[in-house]
Amino acid sequence: MSADQGPALIIIDVQEGLDDPRLGRRNNPDAESNMARLLKEWRRQGRPVFHIQHMSTESESPLRPELSGNAIKAIVAPRGREPVIPKKVNNAFVGTDLRERLERAMIQSLVIVGLTTDHCVSTTVRMAGDLGYETVVVADATAAHEKRSFDGSHYPADMVHDLALAQLHQEFATVLTTDQELNQG
Repeated sequence: MSADQGPALIIIDVQEGLDDPRLGRRNNPDAESNMARLLKEWRRQGRPVFHIQHMSTESESPLRPELSGNAIKAIVAPRGREPVIPKKVNNAFVGTDLRERLERAMIQSLVIVGLTTDHCVSTTVRMAGDLGYETVVVADATAAHEKRSFDGSHYPADMVHDLALAQLHQEFATVLTTDQELNQG
């Protein structure tokens, strides 16, 4: 791979366990379909794709390796030689060889999608920006769950998602839609 192949697509934690009802309501039911559209185009163009898979060590997590919730959803499942990079924390750069793989392939720009917007996507995007990668987050190819605050306040999933993207846009990344990203290429 070389830098002229365009940005790498990073697909974060699109795993069955993130549909667990205990996580609360989720926004953007079309997120996985949009991820699949992007993945199809990356594959068609032979661009680099990296799948990130959360391997939780927390006892209550549906993403523990021994549980069915750990499985990557079929709609974006890896094919062929597409690497799957396991991680144990929110940030896909911490405790993994993601940065080394990107450096070896001379990749300097990233398009990041996945679950969830306010956790692993946000944490990874912030690190990517700090490391100097030109980064795009695809708003409609990410999603978040509703949240309860420390004081008991409820925040709907759309609000959590929108605020996470607002904090990333023009600070750590550019936020685009799937159509905008596909129309750039």
